Amino acid sequence: MPKTVLTFGTYDVFHVGHLRLLRRAAELGDRLVVGVSADALNVSKKGRAPVFTQDERMEIIAALEMVDDVFVEESLDLKRDYLVEHGADVLAMGDDWEGRFDEFSDICEVVYFPRTPSVSTTEVIEHIASGGVSP
Repeated sequence: MPKTVLTFGTYDVFHVGHLRLLRRAAELGDRLVVGVSADALNVSKKGRAPVFTQDERMEIIAALEMVDDVFVEESLDLKRDYLVEHGADVLAMGDDWEGRFDEFSDICEVVYFPRTPSVSTTEVIEHIASGGVSP
């Protein structure tokens, strides 16, 4: 039986940290399903609208060869429902969420990956806003 891995994220201003997390998550199973945070959810959890709309972010994630399915994550409170609905065997998240999803270990394996050092969407946005140029 194929092993399904599920992960969640905003994936705004897609960068190498996102790519590495998705690659590592895909390696844990046969099928990778990605929940992309709705625009409204992003505003409520981060206090700002994403740079790219949820439809644009979903299109970017769906285009990646390691991603098998993508859906809109409407609410943080529905994580368990999403895991069950998509038949997740593994929940894979960045370690900035370490321990936050351990409650789901009764229905799937929970894995936290180390974040890529010095890479975050906020840092990328601030770098661009300041007129900075990559080396």
